[in-house]
Amino acid sequence: MPVLSTNAWLRFDAIRASVRRAQPRTVLEIGAGEGGLGAWMAQHYAYTGIEPDADSRVTADARLAAVGRGRVVDALPARGEEQFDLVCAFEVLEHIVDDAGALTQWRDYVVPDGWLLLSVPAHAEQFGPHDELAGHIRRYERPELINRLEEAGFRVVELRSCGAGLGSLLQHVRDGLARRGAQRAAKTGTLEQRTSASGRYIQPHARLAALACAAVALPGRVAQRPFASTDIGTGFVVLARRAS
Repeated sequence: MPVLSTNAWLRFDAIRASVRRAQPRTVLEIGAGEGGLGAWMAQHYAYTGIEPDADSRVTADARLAAVGRGRVVDALPARGEEQFDLVCAFEVLEHIVDDAGALTQWRDYVVPDGWLLLSVPAHAEQFGPHDELAGHIRRYERPELINRLEEAGFRVVELRSCGAGLGSLLQHVRDGLARRGAQRAAKTGTLEQRTSASGRYIQPHARLAALACAAVALPGRVAQRPFASTDIGTGFVVLARRAS
């Protein structure tokens, strides 16, 4: 079972379904964080994670070592050096000023006819204190996300909404925490510093905490399923294929 926050569990079913559809042999995850999903993927695929934050990378290294497979490094390989069947970036694109340029760069790491799998926060009008604290620059609307991917040379195959119901409640809680004085001080950091720290924010580490997150998320995972094709959730999971 992957070690995920409650909110990340709301994305997991869509991510798992997309990975199974892609059927990759090799996987590159950009922004691996503490390796919660990376350790799960490493059990099934030849996995490489990219994580520039040293503190997060220590935890990711330990989780991959427990699995006995996979690797995490601090930067992307040189362009043209490696390509992968599936490139993933979960809650990463919203941190990048030039998101169109990032998608174009990531395309170079996807094999011909390979896959790109993303998750991003949804709806610009929901941008709030937690987004600011986490170093987000934007939240996405469905047409905007599709256009970005198509302009970068991808064809969208599936786009699912997640977080309807429980995700909205969690978003209010995170915004409330971000407004508190202890969190307000963190906003004085640079965008890069807030982005680096975001992969460690409200993450479970102890086994009991991880199980609690999974248990709390379970009803929400079931309740959101009828709304996967709508736009009422708090995030999108999109699977796209590199265009010929």
